[in-house]
Amino acid sequence: MLENNIGTGMSGWGNQLFENSETIDTKEQCRRALLRTKAITAGEDDLIANLSNTSATLWQFLERISWCGFYLMRNGELVLGPFQGKPACRRIAVGKGVCGAAVQEDKTQIVANVLEFPGHIACDSASRSEIVVPIHHNGRVIAVLDIDSAEFDRFTEIEKEYLEELCQHLESQCSWDI
Repeated sequence: MLENNIGTGMSGWGNQLFENSETIDTKEQCRRALLRTKAITAGEDDLIANLSNTSATLWQFLERISWCGFYLMRNGELVLGPFQGKPACRRIAVGKGVCGAAVQEDKTQIVANVLEFPGHIACDSASRSEIVVPIHHNGRVIAVLDIDSAEFDRFTEIEKEYLEELCQHLESQCSWDI
């Protein structure tokens, strides 16, 4: 049964889907991360469990990232949620930094050089590029997926496409009424 074996990577799909030992291109990394996220969240609607496993899955499959996680809208601001990486900023105002811009504009943000982004919030001084994808519930932005890299120009339209699909999956899979 998939639920019993998902943590070991021994699902019916075979180990090759869940192992990340070989060098694979960006599109394949994203495809595997999306499939793993859909598998690991199947039958589960708990928000924290799904966001925790999703951030861990992205951390496992996406190469050259330095931070990966979620910020949740709480009382008009973004509050740190499940993540992988170094400790992070706990709260971010809407309109501030890349995450706040994603909420304010309701649009995925790809920033090739965060040092040139007006108002960038440097939670990690090593961060050089970032992608932030808004997540919706009942027609409004309820959270964002935030991924950083220590490399300039790390994120492309390939990640944007797959991460937006992943976030749409989470929109429908999770119970956002907490």
